Amino acid sequence: MLNRLLSNDFPRSRILAVLLAALLIALAFAPFLFPGVRALNLAAKILVFVVLVASFDLLLGFTGIVSFAHTMFFGIGAYGIAIATSRLGPTWSAVAIGLASALALSFLLSLAVGLFSLRVRAIFFAMITLAVASAFQTLASQLSDLTGGEDGLTFKVPEWISPGFEWADAPFLGVSPDGKLLCYYLLFLVALALFLALLRIVNSPFGRVLQAIRENEFRAEAIGYRVVLYRTASSVLSALFASMAGAMLALWLRYNGPDTSLSFEIMMDVLLIVVIGGMGTVYGAVIGTAMFLYAQSYLQDLLKWGSDAASGLPWLSALLSPDRWLLWLGLLFVLSVYYFPAGVVGRLRAGALSAKASKHG
Repeated sequence: MLNRLLSNDFPRSRILAVLLAALLIALAFAPFLFPGVRALNLAAKILVFVVLVASFDLLLGFTGIVSFAHTMFFGIGAYGIAIATSRLGPTWSAVAIGLASALALSFLLSLAVGLFSLRVRAIFFAMITLAVASAFQTLASQLSDLTGGEDGLTFKVPEWISPGFEWADAPFLGVSPDGKLLCYYLLFLVALALFLALLRIVNSPFGRVLQAIRENEFRAEAIGYRVVLYRTASSVLSALFASMAGAMLALWLRYNGPDTSLSFEIMMDVLLIVVIGGMGTVYGAVIGTAMFLYAQSYLQDLLKWGSDAASGLPWLSALLSPDRWLLWLGLLFVLSVYYFPAGVVGRLRAGALSAKASKHG
C-alpha cells in the first residue's frame, strides 16, 4: 500500500524519512498541537506552498525549464475562486465553476506559452515568461470591475468552511469545532492528494522522459522523443497544479489581490524553496517549504529574543535587531546553498548512500 502511495519513490534516508513523518504528523494535527491563529495560518500556508513549490519543481527540477510565470497560474486559481464566489455567491457550485474556469484558462495560457516559447533557448523562454507574468499582473490590477484592482476581492466561502459555522457546541480537544477547522482539513487532504499525484507523475515513464530531456535534450530527441511535446505537457501540468494551489489559498484567506498571489516576491520565494529543499526530488518541496516559511514567520521573534539577551553589547544587540531579519534570512539561504548544494534532500540522500556503500564495502 505504501509502495503505491509513494510510487516506489521512498525517502532513501532515515533522517529524511523521520523529518517527513514528523512534518506529516505536525500538519495533520496542527490545529490541536499548535493552537492559535498564527500557527494555524502558517500550517495552512505550508500546505498551499508545498503544492505550489512541488509543481514548480516538476518544471525546473525534472524538466530543466526556468519559468517566471508560475505565480501567474497561482493567481489565476485564486482569482477563479474569488471572482466566482463574489458573483455567484458562497456556494460549492460557485467554487466548482471558479476552479474549472481557472484550470481551463491556465491550460490554454500554459499551452500557448509552451508551444510558442519552448522552441527558443532557455534564457529567452525565461524572459518571455517574465514578460507574460508582468503583463498579467498589470492586467489584474487594471480590471477593477472584475478583479477589484489593487484592493483585490474579499468574498465569502461556503458555510461549512466559513469561520462562523459551528458544527458542534462543545470544544473538541480544546479546539473550537468550526468551519475554519473543516477548511484546514480540506486543504490538508487536497494538498496530500496533489502531492501524491505529483510523485506518481515524476516516477512514471512520462517523468523518466522529462528527466532524460533535462539531462540531454539532443540525445532524448535523437532517441525519438518529441521534446517540445513533452516540455509543453510538463508546462501545462505544472500550471494546473499551481492553479489548484492558488484556489486553496483563496479558500483559506477568503481574499485575493495582486500582491497576495501574483507578486514577483512569491516567485522568488518559490525559487529559493526549490533550491533549499533540493531540485528534482519533490520531497524537497516539503522540507524546503517548512524550513523557509517557519524562518520567515518566526525569525523576527528569535532575533528579538537575541537582541534583548545581548542588550549589554550594543553592537550585537543592534545586529540582532528584528528589523534586520531579511539580512539574516539571506545569510541563512547562502549558508544552506553552500553546505547543501544539492539541497537538503539531496544532501541527506547522498549521505545515506555513502554510508550504505561504506558499510557494504
